[in-house]
Amino acid sequence: MISVGMDVSKGKSIVCIASRASRVREPFQVFHTEEGLEGLCAQLTELSARHQVRVVMEATGIYHLPVLLHLQQAGLFVSVVNPLLMKKFAAQTIRKNKNDKLDAIKIAAYGLEKWEQLKPFTPTQQVYEELRLLGRQYTHYITLKIKCKQNLSCLLERTMPGISTLISANHTGTGGKDKLLDFVDTYWHYHNITAMGENAFVADYARWARQYGYHPSEKKARAIFQAAQRSVATLPATTPCCHLLIKQALRSLREISQVAVEILMEMQQLAVTLPEYATVRAMDAVGDVLAVRLIAEIGDVRRFHSAKALIAYAGIDSPEFQSGSFSANQRHISKRGSSLLRKTGYEVMQSLMRLHCTQSPVYQYILKKEAEGKPKKVAKIAGLNKFLRIYYAKVQQSYRFMERTRTYPIAC
Repeated sequence: MISVGMDVSKGKSIVCIASRASRVREPFQVFHTEEGLEGLCAQLTELSARHQVRVVMEATGIYHLPVLLHLQQAGLFVSVVNPLLMKKFAAQTIRKNKNDKLDAIKIAAYGLEKWEQLKPFTPTQQVYEELRLLGRQYTHYITLKIKCKQNLSCLLERTMPGISTLISANHTGTGGKDKLLDFVDTYWHYHNITAMGENAFVADYARWARQYGYHPSEKKARAIFQAAQRSVATLPATTPCCHLLIKQALRSLREISQVAVEILMEMQQLAVTLPEYATVRAMDAVGDVLAVRLIAEIGDVRRFHSAKALIAYAGIDSPEFQSGSFSANQRHISKRGSSLLRKTGYEVMQSLMRLHCTQSPVYQYILKKEAEGKPKKVAKIAGLNKFLRIYYAKVQQSYRFMERTRTYPIAC
């Protein structure tokens, strides 16, 4: 048995080849180039002709992907280990020395000690991989969008205080409009409104509303003019940077919103091709956006051996804690899992309660937990636990139905 420990970093890896008797070779460096990886694959392939070889590496986000791809194409056994497991294994020593060579040696030792427990890395289907990547990018741009909204809100409090309460944002999703952004883009400062005079502004507001497809309310226009007269703008319109900052904030927010919409549309086109999409979309309080986000974060549900495994993957399981005669009755959720799946699932629970889906068993379960005195957030997490069990059962059933109804060609 030969364990190959690889400490992967950006652009290069340190490789340690070891057996139970001794190290086959001292740790050496491999660059993530075509030549470097081909040379490593040739060396390990030659070893595998005489010995049983297993390659062990930590999951490093994206840095280990080119190494993993080359090794798998060469037909080698590759196991990708959770970094937390490797950290706990390495913490068994008293001394706390750390460098790349020692890390590679520890990873190789982990492979030898956990030899029978190592599992080969199984790549997911291309559709699920693309959905997961798009989902992470969608979350990234939504985070940027929130920051841009906060930035614009701070600027408006200095140029048009209280305008967001008079004109609410009514973004309607894909290809939708935003009344507040359109209004600020045209007027951008209370000084521009008061300088026109009330009657002139009311007429101009009616023209603007008809141009952008909004209701030309005279009452709304007069309320805005009165607010402009009463409010004190702390960033004068005569300041050279004022108009520039407002315009750039609007531009950034619109561009990021458009990118997020395009990513979401691509996710929807991919998700529709999957067998479970119709099943997930039909679940209570799961709309077009939440359906694709759930599928992107969960992936192929068949990789989980049970609903408990899916719940553990979401990090909302409460591990047992018992010692001697003591057994803990109240345990917090582990949070050892996908934080994005927990976030998406919690949004589903919020949607469920907001829409009052009284026929849903999850809704009834949340109400039951609240009636028992549980805090609302705790009750929603308990509801998410039940929701994921239902999700697992329904999606598995849809796959079983697809397998039963699949037609096979008759052999001649």
